[in-house]
This record gives sequence, structure tokens and C-alpha cells, in this order.
Amino acid sequence: MDFAFDARTEELRAKLLAFMDEYVYPAEAVAEEQRDRLASPWDTPAVVEELKAEARRQGLWNLFLPDAEYGAGLTNLQYAPLAEITGRSPQLAPTALNCAAPDTGNMEVLSQFGDEQQKKQWLEPLLAGEIRSAFAMTEPEVASSDATNITTHIERDGDEYVVTGRKWYISGAMNPDCKIFIVMGKTDPDGADIRRQQSMILVPRDTPGVTVERAMRVFGYEDHYHGGHAEVIFDHARVPASNLVGEEGGGFAIAQARLGPGRIHHCMRLIGMAERAIELMCRRAVSRDAFGKALAQQGVVHNWIADARVTVEQLRLLVLKTAWLMDTVGNRGAHTEIQSIKIATPRAVVDIIDRAIQLHGAGGVSQDFPLAELYAGARTLMIADGPDEVHQRSLARRELKKYL
Repeated sequence: MDFAFDARTEELRAKLLAFMDEYVYPAEAVAEEQRDRLASPWDTPAVVEELKAEARRQGLWNLFLPDAEYGAGLTNLQYAPLAEITGRSPQLAPTALNCAAPDTGNMEVLSQFGDEQQKKQWLEPLLAGEIRSAFAMTEPEVASSDATNITTHIERDGDEYVVTGRKWYISGAMNPDCKIFIVMGKTDPDGADIRRQQSMILVPRDTPGVTVERAMRVFGYEDHYHGGHAEVIFDHARVPASNLVGEEGGGFAIAQARLGPGRIHHCMRLIGMAERAIELMCRRAVSRDAFGKALAQQGVVHNWIADARVTVEQLRLLVLKTAWLMDTVGNRGAHTEIQSIKIATPRAVVDIIDRAIQLHGAGGVSQDFPLAELYAGARTLMIADGPDEVHQRSLARRELKKYL
């Protein structure tokens, strides 16, 4: 078994690691200072645009897209270690490389299912980093963990569709550069096949009837860098029938195609977050004394650090195996592994970050270290892209079938 990265991956890893050291980490404090002076907290700090320009100049751009026509043409296995590196600075690095959710998933949807006009109008400016986007699926009135519950209506009226519904935790929607929503709703709410009732449609932000109502907080954070998580109302918003993505009734299948790569991207970034937490834990341990000796000499600290290292190595191997399977047998063939990493990675990384917070004491929950924000992001991913319990249910059923 060969665990080495191929030559192209090694080359991109080296460039990306250097980019992080030279540009991204120094920009973290600069971005915070600039944000404090912005007219709106949702505006983009100038240093982020500088990072994007430099990343593009270095060829570190759209690395997530396996389609060489639109992206870097990397396989999932090649991209996985790069996504991990960006996870070490999740607020800046993914955006700097134009590899931030939800734009990544939306670009994948448009590249795979969009028609030529949709690609020209929306995919091209997204690929260029000129605009941002949002994916509107989750609703406050129903259990959105079951996508068949969604109640937003997408009704055909002549040459138009009329979109009516309320969505929330719509990532990126507070960003003024967010110009387009991909909305999941029901075009056939009474259809016999419950998984053919849903469709996806493109709704421009400036469409009459679209109101970005408020920003939803996550553990008290508003996540300015990713454009927040908004509540959005679609009140009889009319769009051309040509804005439908794919065919009527194809929304559920498109959503599944979108979420497979998205989950592995999240898991690799989570591993990068864990690595950042381990680094901070070790630096803290060797710099502080308590009860007559350095924290690094305390047995419990040894256990925390050792357990964290073992956990990260296990997670990385499982995620890389999943990426390899997605490349070789497709998302369906990697179904068990995709669900496994979605279950295992967030909960394990939450535990690692939690230990790092504990080691930092009050500093761990403060704004002086990134740990509290990392914790909020990691804990949220136990809910996002399908809560852990949904994946556990599906995975258990698959295992039980072997014995029935």
C-alpha cells in the first residue's frame, strides 16, 4: 500500500503551505482590524481581496473542482490534503482560494446540472470570485434533517415559477456580494414519489419578494467572513422558468450529488482545524507553569496531546480512503465511508478543540485565540449537511441488511 501523495499533490501542498505562512496567518489579525472599521460588518475586508488576488496569481484557485474545464482538475484524493491545510485558517484560507462553502457546492451544481445560459450568467462570475452565492434549503418550521419535509413551493405560472417559503441558516446570504440563491422547494407537493417532489431553482437576490430578514447567530458568532447565516423569506418571488436547474423533480438527486463532495471537504478542513488546535495546545503547554512545573510536564496534558494525535491520524486515513473510493467507484460506492467520516470527524474534532480550550483557560474562550470560533464551527458541523443521527440511521440500516 502506497500512502505517498503524488507529485502534483506534493507540489500544490508545498505552494499552499508557503502561502499560508507568508500571507494567510499574518492576514488573520489584519482582517480583524479592518473589519472593525468597515461600514457594514458583512463587507469584505480589503486584505481578503488581496489574498484572493495572490492565490490566483500563484495558481491556487478553484482547486476543489475536479472538472478541468472549470477548476484545477484534481481528484478528491488530490484535493483532500489541500482542503486540510485551508482548515487551519477556516475564516480566510478557503475564501482566499475560492474554495469556500457554500460557493463550492453551488459551483458543482451549476457545472454538472446547469444549462449554458445558467453557467454563463452565474457559474462564470462565481469561478472568477466576482460574486458569492447561497444554498437555500433548511426551514425553521419543519425538521429539515428529512429533506422531504420542506414546504417551500415552486409553482409554475406560464413562463415563470413563483417561489414562496421561509428558509433559515442560509450560509453566505448576509454578504452583499451574494447575488444568487439556489433554492430547494416542491414543484409537485402531492406527487406519489416523495423523492421526486422537489426541484432546485435559481433566484437572484434582487428579485422582488426576496427579503434577507436577519442574521442567525451560531454560538453567539455571526460568522462575518462566510457571509453569515441568514433567515430569508421568498414571498411569491417570480423568476423565469428557464431558471430551473435540471428537470422538475430532480432536486433531491441534485442535492445528494452536491453533498457528497461537500462532506469530504468539510471533514478535511475539520482535520486542519484539529491540527491548528493541537499546535496551539502544544505551544501553550510549553509556555505556562502550574503547580510548580510546566503544563507540558503534567500527565493529563500528555494524555490530551497523545490522544489528539492518534485521533487525527485515524481520521485522516479514513477520509483519504473515502476520497479514493469516490474517485474509483463513485459516491454511491463510497456511501458507507462518506457517512462514516461525517459521523466521526466533527465529534472527534470538537473533543480535541475542547481540550485545547481547557488548556488555555479563560484565553481559550476569548477572542485572543481562534479556539472558541473553531469550536463553534466544528460543533455546527454535527448538524450541518445532515445531522449525525441521520447518517447513523442510514449506516446502521446498511450494516443490518447483511444479516437479513
